[in-house]
Amino acid sequence: MRHVAVLGTGIMGAGMARSLLRSGLDVTVWNRTSGRAAPLAADGAHVAGTAAEAVAGVLWAQTTTISLRDAGDRLPALAARHGARYVDAPVLGTRQPAEEGKLTVLAAAPEPLRDPVAPVFGAIAARVVWVSERPGDGARLKLVANSWVTTMVAAAGQAIAFARELGLDPQVFLDVVKGSAVDTPYLDLKGQAMIAARFPASFAVDGAVKDTGLIAAAMREAGTDATLMDAVGQQFRKAADSGHGDDDMAAVYHAFRG
Repeated sequence: MRHVAVLGTGIMGAGMARSLLRSGLDVTVWNRTSGRAAPLAADGAHVAGTAAEAVAGVLWAQTTTISLRDAGDRLPALAARHGARYVDAPVLGTRQPAEEGKLTVLAAAPEPLRDPVAPVFGAIAARVVWVSERPGDGARLKLVANSWVTTMVAAAGQAIAFARELGLDPQVFLDVVKGSAVDTPYLDLKGQAMIAARFPASFAVDGAVKDTGLIAAAMREAGTDATLMDAVGQQFRKAADSGHGDDDMAAVYHAFRG
């Protein structure tokens, strides 16, 4: 595969397109708002006027976070109707890993599709996990992973806000857990952003609102109690409603402030 089309050039898509271009692939890009795709022309991409114009191949790797019904049923059926081969391949990572070609791909597709899509995954990812041959299993694992990430970031926001409301320097909280069994690099990364109140978006609050909704719906479908995820989603929606939708997901901190 030497010709690749990227549909959607937001935070993640633009970074992935640049990674593909760096790998030597011929890349065509399209975005609903054309102005967001145009800057990629300077990096060597062909900018298409329509999605149909952009799509020149018949192997479709679907990399965003979508519902289980879409990932496992609706989109494979759509691909089959148009003679395309479909790879369920959501990615883990944010703006910087996308720009650096260091995402993690969670892929699910029949075995014969692995080699044809390998050049694309090699360009955008540091790690490729083949979950199964059943389309939809990549999406399932992505929702599981994002259930952990969104809950952890919301919990960090709660702890930082709680410390401040108690009259404590929240940095002391980060310092006391640092290096312990309950520490994570992500806690320090997002906690420092919350303390500094700086939220350049690596993954936006609005994206977390979407994902927590998908996760809660999938939990209910699977028979998992979604009480905690509903509460986490409510806090991200609260942050979005207060004007932080375009900020990094660490801005969920504002939902916990008194």
